[in-house]
Amino acid sequence: MSTRPIRDADQAAIRRAASSVTRQISVATCGLVVLIVIIVIITVVIQSQPQELAEKATPGEDKIYVNAADVLLAVAIIGIGAIAFAALASWFVARGAVRPLGEALRRQRAFVADASHELRTPLAVLDARLQLLQHRLTSNDPNTETVAELRADAQSLIGIVNELLVAAGGHHDGAADEVTEAARAVAATVADLRLLTAQRGITITFEAHGQLPVRIPASSLRRCVSALVDNALSYTRDGGAVEVALVSRSDRRTVALTVTDHGPGIRGIDPARIFDRFAHSDPAADDVDRSLPPRRGFGIGLSLVRDVAARSGGDVRVERTGPDGTVIALELIRA
Repeated sequence: MSTRPIRDADQAAIRRAASSVTRQISVATCGLVVLIVIIVIITVVIQSQPQELAEKATPGEDKIYVNAADVLLAVAIIGIGAIAFAALASWFVARGAVRPLGEALRRQRAFVADASHELRTPLAVLDARLQLLQHRLTSNDPNTETVAELRADAQSLIGIVNELLVAAGGHHDGAADEVTEAARAVAATVADLRLLTAQRGITITFEAHGQLPVRIPASSLRRCVSALVDNALSYTRDGGAVEVALVSRSDRRTVALTVTDHGPGIRGIDPARIFDRFAHSDPAADDVDRSLPPRRGFGIGLSLVRDVAARSGGDVRVERTGPDGTVIALELIRA
């Protein structure tokens, strides 16, 4: 199975920005050129009327008579040349305009890579100490299960750091061909996340039918579920509900993981941009609904979901959003 480099998402963003700038400049300059050409043509046509040609020159006035067809042909050639020049100039201007965007994305990746490297060692030490403690406990010790869960959480953090390093490096980690039973992995993650919603009275439901093997590492799938559900909880009022479902697409080639909330919808930002690294909605838009919890996070979780989906040959997108809630779908290749 072919995989796409993670940098493709950044390159696509730069190309979209360059295309947008080129298009806007080209439309403006071409419109101006067309307007000038039309004015020249109208002037030539008016000056070519019989009454204009028959008009006698006043003393001291000089008139030059030219062939109207030749003038119109010259204006048309000049106009086409001006439009081509404007388009070419727009392209060069757009490339220069988006160059800072590419540098900003590079610095973001460098920051993520540096932060991840700094976290790897203390997390590895924490996992080692938990492993030693786990070995010292007897099987009938009441703390055995808790220590095992703590070690699983530490390993999950190590996995997140590794995902950040892979995303920042922009290379394929070679594990995307691993097959995971999606229903089992998602169900376990949802069960863990229910511990975080008890105080707010939020219900997380999960629905799946049959076995749905997908080509993605189990750890990566669980992190995607955590990020998507965490995002949904941010837009869910206390006592509300978040719905998680696994559905096999009609072509039976892909499996869709959908996460649905019933909040106010995505506001203050283009829904397609929520997967950009460090992207945030407009704080003023979030403050409209005081019943929602304060927004937290740094805009990394959903971007990691996009990167994991890209490495696995899948995709993630906002299926719908509005005042009645938001549905985000993660599509994965079925094994």
